[in-house]
Amino acid sequence: MRAAARQIRTAGGGIKGAANVLRQEMATLTATLRAADLTPTGWLSTGQLAVMLRTAYDPAIGPTLERHGQLGQDLATAGPVAVAETWTRLRTDSGYHCVLWISEWPRAMVYPGFLAPVALSTGIQRSISLLCTPLRTDQAVRDIRKKKVEYISDQAQRAKIGQIQDASQTAEYEDVLRQEADLTAGHGVLRYTGLIAVTAPTIEELDTAVAAIEQSAIQASCETRLLVGQQAQAFTAAALPLARRI
Repeated sequence: MRAAARQIRTAGGGIKGAANVLRQEMATLTATLRAADLTPTGWLSTGQLAVMLRTAYDPAIGPTLERHGQLGQDLATAGPVAVAETWTRLRTDSGYHCVLWISEWPRAMVYPGFLAPVALSTGIQRSISLLCTPLRTDQAVRDIRKKKVEYISDQAQRAKIGQIQDASQTAEYEDVLRQEADLTAGHGVLRYTGLIAVTAPTIEELDTAVAAIEQSAIQASCETRLLVGQQAQAFTAAALPLARRI
């Protein structure tokens, strides 16, 4: 609300003004998605959001909420009864959770379904979230310039010691050049953050599931890292439909 204070005051101020601004932003986002030939399914209702929150923290209640459509639709009671965070995992009402960060994306061209090994492996409960953060133009220009300088410096160093440049390094530089061309043409630049929240009823099953997801990520040409020391914050961003940053 602090970032949109001026718009909120113009729309009437207070919670009512904030709600009006939020509705405008929702309508704008829906129109923008449709203009990009995407088909949004609609915004979650209060009851649907409450059920998703309740199920994320209490996986065992999920089948009951599915059978009885009117249960669990109160946001006031959608949160967990208890949360216990350790260095490498999170425990909530009826589940253990672990969040992985996709620290490296494929360095070469891949097919659209390259994440299939991660998303479609059976017997594992997981949530995959992709956070897209728009960068300011000046910040994007600085980042691109820094990457170009690093690449040119590395290329000169490799040439000096007689190393041959491989295809992955060339692909990375071409990607930087494409970003620079898009930025020059007036397009925005996004920073992507991929998170995978893995859930299981016991610690042993959780460790097995996390190992399987890490192996699947390698098959998808990705590298994952365990977000140690910040599992509660990471779970909020990875498993809950709240558009939170990490």
